[in-house]
Amino acid sequence: MNKEQFAEALAAKGIVLSARQLEQFDGYYRLLVEWNEKMNLTAITEEGQVYVKHFYDSITPAFYFSFDQVESVADIGGGAGFPSIPLKICFPHLKMTIIDSLNKRMTFLNHVAAELGLDGVYPVHGRAEERGQEAAYRESFDLVVARAVARLNVLAEYCLPFARVGGHFIALKGADISPELNEAKKAIKTLGGKTKKVETFQLVEEAGERNIVIIEKVGATPKGYPRKPGTPAKKPLL
Repeated sequence: MNKEQFAEALAAKGIVLSARQLEQFDGYYRLLVEWNEKMNLTAITEEGQVYVKHFYDSITPAFYFSFDQVESVADIGGGAGFPSIPLKICFPHLKMTIIDSLNKRMTFLNHVAAELGLDGVYPVHGRAEERGQEAAYRESFDLVVARAVARLNVLAEYCLPFARVGGHFIALKGADISPELNEAKKAIKTLGGKTKKVETFQLVEEAGERNIVIIEKVGATPKGYPRKPGTPAKKPLL
């Protein structure tokens, strides 16, 4: 997928990018490749593949959820900035907090925001289990997003504590989501969530099946969640 095809594919979904936004994606790609040589950010570096599997894939939640209706967003385990930075480029009004446990990624994300002229990007170093218990972040966001971080029952414990009641959590998942959904029912309910819809689709250019899981935060997360660092992964809610 070249840049023109990327723009056309998004326009077909109602997301029309300006020349400035396309420049920002180009700049992001260049920074990703440059910094990837000194730190492990991505295994995918070929330009066309990055545009499909990182950029386009990160924006797919916007095909099923209105980002115009939200302002504060938290990306949990944001890594190299997926899905947060592509979403921020497409929807500049978003106030985007990116939480990741590796400090060197914070340096990269701060550099990306500065170089691309993205205001309202807030990289935060820390573990989701700890930040999710802090008043500054807990139940503070209109929307929480996460991509390829953990199985859904674990991911729900990382993410739902950050969403305000009435807000949403969107998980970007790969193929065959049914087993994960069944496994995560108890966790989602316990943490104050309710699965609103699941959208299954094929990524462009035969890049595989994807699932967007949209969960509404219908009640407050009990104080005991998230549990201590490492516990959600070792002893997932089942």
